[in-house]
Amino acid sequence: MRSIKMPRQDEGILSTIGRTPLVRLTKIYSGSPFTLYAKLESFNPGGSMKDRAAYSMLKQAMDTGAINSGTIIVESSSGNMGIGLAQACAYLGLQFICVVDPKVTTQNIRMLEAYGAEIDIVLEPHVDTKEYLQARLDRVQELLSSIEHSFWPNQYANLYNAAGHHQTMKEIVDALGFAPDYLFCATSTCGTLRGCAEYIAEQKLATQIIAVDAIGSVIFGGEKKLRLIPGHGAAVRPALFNKGLAVDYIKVSDLECVLGCRRLVGQEAILAGGSAGAVVSAFGQMREQIEEDATCVMILADRGERYLDTIYSDEWVLKNFGEVAHLWQNMTGEETCVTATL
Repeated sequence: MRSIKMPRQDEGILSTIGRTPLVRLTKIYSGSPFTLYAKLESFNPGGSMKDRAAYSMLKQAMDTGAINSGTIIVESSSGNMGIGLAQACAYLGLQFICVVDPKVTTQNIRMLEAYGAEIDIVLEPHVDTKEYLQARLDRVQELLSSIEHSFWPNQYANLYNAAGHHQTMKEIVDALGFAPDYLFCATSTCGTLRGCAEYIAEQKLATQIIAVDAIGSVIFGGEKKLRLIPGHGAAVRPALFNKGLAVDYIKVSDLECVLGCRRLVGQEAILAGGSAGAVVSAFGQMREQIEEDATCVMILADRGERYLDTIYSDEWVLKNFGEVAHLWQNMTGEETCVTATL
């Protein structure tokens, strides 16, 4: 089997990964003595920051010969990483099998299929952990054992997942012309968190990272609980996690993710995904502690279109959380609600 010719840096869809905009947010916390920016990772071609990690992992494997033209890529994903890998594999001419579970949205399934990915769905959670993640990982191992010339990027432990996000932090510094005082970053595989932290350490920057985790996630400890928002938090602590990557962490609930997303689109007209809502809510919890004249950056991981049937659906919110208009008012300190029905 022949090796894969790497695409030129200036041609093809993969050349558009990165260089996402950094925009100043002027309405969501207007009147505050600090400056707040958002890094809009939705502008990546696959719609999320996972495009960076997907291509970084595949490129390294191609450079070392671990992947060639006949290799079948196998990965577990709840959404964005799968889409990022599916797009990259489609361009590179590689077959891709994405192992998912029943919580994956219909829209994400259709996007994966549109890119030509094969869907392998795990229908039952792991018998011991009662979690779908471990069941998905077990299924990945089964496929690797049964498929000749298969390759697992292993987004949960692959250092090139994190390496793909060194550029994220570099872009932020380049766009500002200096290092921000604070960086707020949601956690799942911890690739973004670790990549940004490594760049900060390498460049000896003074930026303090605040990690945003989900209530029910075990990344920073605590009891494992059911979570509704995909791609935020983890039921198993990822191998990429290291203590000390962040100076502090904030845990937010699924409902706070919803309210953060609704506030972001209502006030800044940014339609972003669930973890972005988590970051907005976490920032709100910490805003009184931020020094005057500080520069803060939030990484907003993906597009909101993938959450139209959940976070942005009044029916879904009502079903899962009940009447929440009073919570929205308490959170924002304003008299406006997300919609008339919330």
